[in-house]
Amino acid sequence: MIDLIFWPLLASFVLTGIHVYLGLHVVTRGVIFVDLALAQVAALGAAVGIVMGLDHDGNASYMMALAFTFIGAAFFAYIRSIDQKVPQEAIIGITYVVCAAAMILLFSKSAEGSEHLNHLLVGSILYVTPEKIAYTALLYTAIGFFHWKYKQQFFEISQSHLKTTELNSSDRFWDFLFYVTFGFVVTSSVKIAGVLLVFSFLIIPTIAALLFKKSVKGRLVFGWCFGIIGSLLGMFISIVADVPTGAAIVVSLGIMLALLGIFHLRR
Repeated sequence: MIDLIFWPLLASFVLTGIHVYLGLHVVTRGVIFVDLALAQVAALGAAVGIVMGLDHDGNASYMMALAFTFIGAAFFAYIRSIDQKVPQEAIIGITYVVCAAAMILLFSKSAEGSEHLNHLLVGSILYVTPEKIAYTALLYTAIGFFHWKYKQQFFEISQSHLKTTELNSSDRFWDFLFYVTFGFVVTSSVKIAGVLLVFSFLIIPTIAALLFKKSVKGRLVFGWCFGIIGSLLGMFISIVADVPTGAAIVVSLGIMLALLGIFHLRR
């Protein structure tokens, strides 16, 4: 069992490392479902590539998903910069449901449509390769270094997300950069873990950390530990019960959060 879960667990460590950090930004911004929407946009791009005959795990399919994600990133950055009568979260939710429905329509006439749909939703993290982990780790390290170097600008733009004044050109630029780097992460993560697990890695460990830690450093460490333990538990359940790994990890993370929430309330 250890041999079977070694690489998936390492992939979970890589995914958790960047997603917990980005989750702090997403929660601060109050746009909780932006990751889910961008992940679904990336999945739609991959679905378009598959329908066009591109290899599911090929570079061309990845570039197609990345192009769709960049369009989504630019759109979300734009709708924040305009005077809104409709909440941004509502537009994000509409984007998610329309992209999800479009992906179902694309696969509805395909003989392998249900298999592709299942893969894009729950991923195949149990069969991740060392090469894909290495590439993803290098990409996330570069993005993490970029965010660390300009952490003041990124945290300021996230903390000012609810301000009512119109954004200046500098704010729009950093907001767009956040969504672009976010798009790189989401596109790569969806290829490994699927839409549901990507969203869970971003939000659930972050919410758990917010319950018990106040500093950014403390929340990052707590979220990382939470994500790794939940991933290990989900993989164990998946192997023993012979159920999909991604879904098992999502449920494990949700149950852990519920138990910690009950403990927090009682304390």
